[in-house]
Amino acid sequence: MIIHSIKWRLQAWHGTLLVLLVAGLLTGFYTYENRSRLAATDTVLREALTPLLPRLAPPGPRGAGGGRRVSEADGNRPLVAERFYFAGWNAEGERIAISSNAPPDLPPPEFLSPQEGSLLRTRGDHREIAHLVPNGTSVLVGTSLKEQVAELRQLAYALAFIGVVIVVVGLAVGWWLATRALRPIAEISQAAQKIAAGDLTNRINASETESELGQLTTVLNSTFARLETAFAQQQQFTSDAAHELRTPVSVILTQVQSTLNKDRSGAEYRETLEACQRAAQRMKRLIESLLELARFDAGQEQLKRVSFDLAAKTRECIEMLQPLAAERRVKIVLELAETSCTGDPERLSQVIVNLLTNAVTYNKPDGEVRVTTMLRDGSAILTVADTGVGITPEDAPQVFMRFYRADKSRTGSTGNAGLGLAICKSIVTAHGGTLDFTSEPNRGTIFTLRLPAPGAS
Repeated sequence: MIIHSIKWRLQAWHGTLLVLLVAGLLTGFYTYENRSRLAATDTVLREALTPLLPRLAPPGPRGAGGGRRVSEADGNRPLVAERFYFAGWNAEGERIAISSNAPPDLPPPEFLSPQEGSLLRTRGDHREIAHLVPNGTSVLVGTSLKEQVAELRQLAYALAFIGVVIVVVGLAVGWWLATRALRPIAEISQAAQKIAAGDLTNRINASETESELGQLTTVLNSTFARLETAFAQQQQFTSDAAHELRTPVSVILTQVQSTLNKDRSGAEYRETLEACQRAAQRMKRLIESLLELARFDAGQEQLKRVSFDLAAKTRECIEMLQPLAAERRVKIVLELAETSCTGDPERLSQVIVNLLTNAVTYNKPDGEVRVTTMLRDGSAILTVADTGVGITPEDAPQVFMRFYRADKSRTGSTGNAGLGLAICKSIVTAHGGTLDFTSEPNRGTIFTLRLPAPGAS
């Protein structure tokens, strides 16, 4: 509906205000011009009345027959100019003088009191001024306003034409400005429709980034970019999850089909069942990890909030991983200071174990893992530094992505699905902490875990 259009609403308000403003200004100008011309006419009438008074109403006592009859000319001099007319009445109301160009139905002036003096009146197309002298004689001078009325009518037509032109031009300019100002909204709508149709690469052209709509465009483009990234990650996640689940399922099906093809010995059946068990366990771990991530994404994971010593919890995790470190000839160096923190000990143990396992697994033979805990700036800090293969700058942005593996060749042997660090990141984020890293290829990686300390704001 056109009434729901922002552009038409703006145009309606703009047009209404413009019409009222133009009408008010032109009406005010017309009123001022009319009064100015009327005031000028009154001034001229007073000037014409002044020399006429001594001739029509000479000084004398009231009631003494004041006023004398005169003709329109005194000698050869006219009493008033041709564009004026005059008349006079004595104290008894008898007309004593009138010009030939005066209206035939000219009534005498009606003064409210003898002290009133002068009287201005408008009769139809005539403007008149009358004066009452002390002896009771009244003298009137008037003129026709037809020429002035005609000029004012022409002025009104001209002002109306000017007003219409101003309104039309103003509406055209207002429409152009509204169209230009609301153009980004149309572009936003078109971009949103394309994105809703599936084109997540579409963006809005932001030509004016400083305006309100330009800032909105920038925010929307950023939102669209994050939306595109989220959809891409979701598609990649779905593809990777399907791939990871397909491998153990394929193993199970292959083993079962091969066994069913011919009779086998008890040992061979046992090997088949063990292979299926390993595949099923791998699939179970993957499903549990996916469910864990889903709970964190939905905010449904319930975390404990207790104070504990991060150093003591780290020492427990290291004792559990000592056999793996010994197998791989990796030395673990401890610098554990008492470090109180707040969180869920079991969940954070999962993070510590994962970091330590990666540090040992991806280390070099006879390498070293240095583990440190400390309190700094209201945070409990754990660092795990190894001397392993490190992470390349190309792989660094993807370390915490789901199903990411820096060393693809190890996947089959370790059964690693690439979800460990993603789960660690989710756990730490749910605790209000941070998990970051720095790395140099072939020199090692340092993971830094920061958690809220008790009493920290």
